[in-house]
Amino acid sequence: MTGITTKTTPALVPEERVNEVLILPIEQGLAGRISTIHRTMDNAVHFPKVSEDPAASWVEEGEEIAPSAPTIGEIVVTPAKVAGLTVISREMIEDSDSPVSQIVGQALVRDIGAKIDAAYFGSVDAPAPDGLETITPTEVSAGSAWANLDPFAEAVSTATQRGATITTFVANPADALALATLKKQKTSNEPLLAADPTQPARSMLNGVPLETSKYVTPGTVWGIPRDRVYMVIGREATIDVSDAPFFTSDRIAVRATMRAGFGFIDEASIVRIKLAG
Repeated sequence: MTGITTKTTPALVPEERVNEVLILPIEQGLAGRISTIHRTMDNAVHFPKVSEDPAASWVEEGEEIAPSAPTIGEIVVTPAKVAGLTVISREMIEDSDSPVSQIVGQALVRDIGAKIDAAYFGSVDAPAPDGLETITPTEVSAGSAWANLDPFAEAVSTATQRGATITTFVANPADALALATLKKQKTSNEPLLAADPTQPARSMLNGVPLETSKYVTPGTVWGIPRDRVYMVIGREATIDVSDAPFFTSDRIAVRATMRAGFGFIDEASIVRIKLAG
């Protein structure tokens, strides 16, 4: 007698592990590491934006203190949906010695992280959130070629004057290599950049860690003060599998979704160091 087998779609990531498998890797990616993380269950997040501080003054004892008001606006960040979908055969899942669906899911998570970095450092069309290339940062010219660390000292000083501290520089890998090959003297082989004592493979620019991303425009280095930049992680991050859309071909879809947005609450404290031309 012929038996009848009922196949069920294998579970990929239980709801309680979505934070570990999807959200944490995104938060620990480059955009997340250099920003302040803000998680929300709301559709949008409102951040105050102070464009002018209230004015203080010296007064005599007993004298009335003149009131003043700061110039306060707000930035509204609406996390946008980023998602990936791929389809694999059921045979690949059932015949493999490795957890194929989990491997595919992890690949989707990596690609979602890449899409977030691309939006963060660039200007990607909607519905992607606005990134660094859409703001009005403080500009520092580095001349026609990377020659010394003076532009980065200027960037640190400029941010300090606004009460901000640059916590990370981020460059395109080509520019990071050009900076890494600078020497202390023409007759020396000693590199101009210092190594990060906490991560020897990473360089430091004027005491600030230098990170790299292929999504940074060549000829540009960003100076980021973490407390002036927010990465908003929205609700309903999921990694799911389903055979419903592909039932007739006996294939399984793996889908990952999450929502993210960026809030640049003090654009002038973010510094863009650029080569001329």
